[in-house]
Amino acid sequence: MGRTLIYNVRVVEPGVRVGPGSVLIDGGKIVRLIRDQNAQVEADERIDGGGRLLSPGLIDVHTHGIHHALYERAGDYQAAAEACVRHGATCVLPTLYKVMNRKSLGLLRELTAEMKGVKTCDFPGYHLEGPFLALPGAGAETLAGDVGLMAEVYEACDGRVAAVSISPDSKNIIPVIEWLVARDVVPFITHTAAYPEETQQAIDAGARHATHFYDVFPVPKDREPGVRQCGAVETILADRRCTVDFICDGVHVEPIAIKAAIAAKGYEGVLLITDSNVGAGLAAGLYDTPWGFKVRVGDAARHSEHGWLAGSSLTMDRGMSNLFKWLDLPAEQIWAMGTSNVAKMMGMKHKGVIRAGADADLVLWNDNFKAARTWVAGTTVFKE
Repeated sequence: MGRTLIYNVRVVEPGVRVGPGSVLIDGGKIVRLIRDQNAQVEADERIDGGGRLLSPGLIDVHTHGIHHALYERAGDYQAAAEACVRHGATCVLPTLYKVMNRKSLGLLRELTAEMKGVKTCDFPGYHLEGPFLALPGAGAETLAGDVGLMAEVYEACDGRVAAVSISPDSKNIIPVIEWLVARDVVPFITHTAAYPEETQQAIDAGARHATHFYDVFPVPKDREPGVRQCGAVETILADRRCTVDFICDGVHVEPIAIKAAIAAKGYEGVLLITDSNVGAGLAAGLYDTPWGFKVRVGDAARHSEHGWLAGSSLTMDRGMSNLFKWLDLPAEQIWAMGTSNVAKMMGMKHKGVIRAGADADLVLWNDNFKAARTWVAGTTVFKE
């Protein structure tokens, strides 16, 4: 394939700067970031970026589906991958919800085999949302912690489990958290009405990230009439070891909550996710779902008859656009929320950044936050 130089771009270095430069890639990696526009660089292919933004690919660690594809349905992974890169997401954790049980081990093996074969988007492993959750939310399983079941699910996924969501107030959850941490699986806190003591125990055991923060995080029951009870939200915000992510569609959580988290943790502790489902990224309208009802896609995905939320219709590019509308922060800090902050939380050392040795997962952006061209491991996987 040879060395490719992407020049005449404004390079996004998340958390550092946004400025003019060029990027040299070879063998699926970034070889060099060149800030001097006049530098002479040898390359086999030269791509003129037209003065547009070039960022690391966006990383989504919580998504159940996109367009017409679902990650719990065999046969959908290639279509999902092609949709993700159109929206600037180059690394995604397919998120499973209701199939982490002994009856579904065969399906998990089938899905994992399919996921391994996809190259268009990087699917490094699953995010399992449950089954050890305290609150069902939109129908999640609520089992007590069970290391044996966790091990069976992990084996069925051939070890390709990157994150598991748990609730601090689930029974016997601490051994599960410790089991995950020992295997470098990142525990996410969610679906919880835990008191501070329970939450702190989970954090100390290694659960130091909260997903779709504020959503299914109700205030625990009051212990003292007239005194507002603190719970998981306050405990997570108070512990500087913890990071949080938000569904940044303006529906699932108000922007003021995102600003409050930034005030507590700095921009480095706040991440963007989509929690997307069937219909995400499609034009506003009515779409069939596998669950026997239609979903109306607009500001979110809503049940066509009852109007209640049926998942997010958010894509990562639109989430980034929303953050730029809501936040008065330097551009490089906002970009970090969808790139380097996510990679750091997940321990992905070669993603979310533009520097020598990093994966050549890149997006060239139009001014309207629409991807013009997307690369995964140095290969063009989308071009408008």
